[in-house]
Amino acid sequence: MLLNIFTDSSFVGQFIEFIEKVRSLKIGVIDILDIALVAFVIYHALKLVRGSKAIQLLKGILVLLFAYGIAYFFGMETSTYFFRYIFSNIFIILIVIFQQEIRQMIEHLGRSNVKSLRSIFGNSISDDRQALTNAVVEICKAVQRMSDSKTGALIVFEKQTLPKEVTDTGIEVNADVTHELIGNVFFPNSPLHDGAALIRDGRLYKAGCVLPNTRKDDVSSDLGTRHRAAIGMSEESDALVVVVSEETGQISVATKGNLERDFNEATLRDVVLDYMSDEDEAVQNGKGFFSKLFKKGGKK
Repeated sequence: MLLNIFTDSSFVGQFIEFIEKVRSLKIGVIDILDIALVAFVIYHALKLVRGSKAIQLLKGILVLLFAYGIAYFFGMETSTYFFRYIFSNIFIILIVIFQQEIRQMIEHLGRSNVKSLRSIFGNSISDDRQALTNAVVEICKAVQRMSDSKTGALIVFEKQTLPKEVTDTGIEVNADVTHELIGNVFFPNSPLHDGAALIRDGRLYKAGCVLPNTRKDDVSSDLGTRHRAAIGMSEESDALVVVVSEETGQISVATKGNLERDFNEATLRDVVLDYMSDEDEAVQNGKGFFSKLFKKGGKK
């Protein structure tokens, strides 16, 4: 059969015609930019949904697309009409299903562009990273102490941006982070004890914030309200959330809708720093370009 295909003159003619069309294509700068823009959007969209519930929904859509192909191939008119109706409105369906992920991607682009511009004209990114590192060290020290004393705590590390409905709650603190301050915030029976602390740019931005609960139905029954709120926060944003259990003193971390448990001060510090420092590697590699250029010019 394959031999008949390759010896068929019509097939060979069509193949040669296709090659000639490819050779005659003229790709200009606009075409390259067009392809690069589409690739950029697809790459960041896949990166955003990777490891989240959205990737499962995407797999489901691919299964439906495969079923549509089978129905069309075998001439199943009712099934074909049904799938055609679904896929004719696929863009509206995708917007409804992935509205949270789309919002996160747009917010991510907005904040990352601001950081990129800041990094071009100086070393502000490295200053922010040092402040974050100091804050993480202090927080991990406080978390270990709270774990030893079985003091409940909920701490959110903002990575790109947090939902407005979360940042609008709580009390604004905007203070440098110390382990004593974190300990006082979550001291039993204090006014802010039951809420969450928000860490933004290496500072304690707010305390006593209300977080959304998880939408998952399969959460373990031994997890309390703090753990459910931590998972919910990680579903609604790209934040990392640290939880200290009031019952067991166990330290847990929630990211991208998943909860990992049994951390100590050292392992928690490593996980938080690794997670928070992977967002702007490309920016970091080129940071301070103009400041270095001006410095070299000064030497001359």
